[in-house]
Amino acid sequence: MSLNIFWHLPTGGDSKYVGKASAARPVSNAYLRQVATLTEQLGYDGILIPTGSWNLDPFITAASLAAVTSRLKILVALRTSAVGNPTVFARQSATLDEALNGRLILNVVPGAYEKELAAEGVRLNHDERYELADEFLTLWKRILSGEIVTHKGKYFDIEDAHNLYPPIQKPHPPLYFGGSSDAAHELTAKHIDAYLSWGEPPHLVAEKIADVKKRAEKYGRKVRFGLRVNVIVRNTENEAWKAAEEIISHLSAETIEKAKRNFSQIDSVGQKRLNELHSWDKNRLEISPNLWAGIGLVRRGAGTAIVGNPEIVAERLQEYVNLGIDTFVLSGYPHLEEAVRFAELVFPLLSDKKSDKILNDNIFTASVFSKHFEKA
Repeated sequence: MSLNIFWHLPTGGDSKYVGKASAARPVSNAYLRQVATLTEQLGYDGILIPTGSWNLDPFITAASLAAVTSRLKILVALRTSAVGNPTVFARQSATLDEALNGRLILNVVPGAYEKELAAEGVRLNHDERYELADEFLTLWKRILSGEIVTHKGKYFDIEDAHNLYPPIQKPHPPLYFGGSSDAAHELTAKHIDAYLSWGEPPHLVAEKIADVKKRAEKYGRKVRFGLRVNVIVRNTENEAWKAAEEIISHLSAETIEKAKRNFSQIDSVGQKRLNELHSWDKNRLEISPNLWAGIGLVRRGAGTAIVGNPEIVAERLQEYVNLGIDTFVLSGYPHLEEAVRFAELVFPLLSDKKSDKILNDNIFTASVFSKHFEKA
């Protein structure tokens, strides 16, 4: 088995810290292109472009990367509850896949924050959003496969829907997804190619993998597995933990309490699971050996980080590989610098030169990219 190592594109801003807006780098397409081209040069396999009202539009951002990347897979978040009609989206995704020369992957996001979704005209509860996602993906896949589709369902009413310009990837670009509820696992089993868990302790990830596998068997399908997590790697473990504390050094009790109130309005089962792991206690942030939940005190979604020296980080990643994980979608603060640190320090330990552990050996040193730091 060979691993896929993806990085995260910070379309909602970047910073050395969480919870301190004044320290953030301005959000700009120029900076995002810089991060994307750097990760491609470093040897990462792909990059995740997130969605949400606090981010730039993922599909326009993805299109802007077509001309400046040539190998990097582009994992674009698809909010099925707000993106519109599956017929139109089939055309859009086929067009983007062609522009990227077959490098498009879609990360399905039914949505988790009702107040945010209401601003986009979506007023559906948790289970209804998953019902919509099921109907949407069923139609989208049929249209991209070349069918002429007429359908009258609960959420979509289309007649003679078809797509004239097929995607490069057949029958459609791969679908990735992350979710922890029963509805999420069922959607995965029916439609998804790769299931991404957030960075929970290994035994909890193992439970999710087992459940998804069992459900997928009902549909005669097999699902791949990945992990979405932050990384904080330094030459020594002590330096790594100091860097972790520095990331949250500007968080006040008021900021954490405000985040706690906001998170209470989110009906995401995965978010609730992460919140329960740290219980908003700054003294209980190491929720598993070297798995730290400090970022999750204020950040929605992927709020945990693997912290340590290169050998420890590689060892922790290997623990997830042993569970069946073949894809890691990583991030770090700031994203530009941490992408270099991880590639420089950890990629050599994941090389397949001496073992079957993983990856490629396209490694560059941080000094080669000093110009990137000067511009950031």
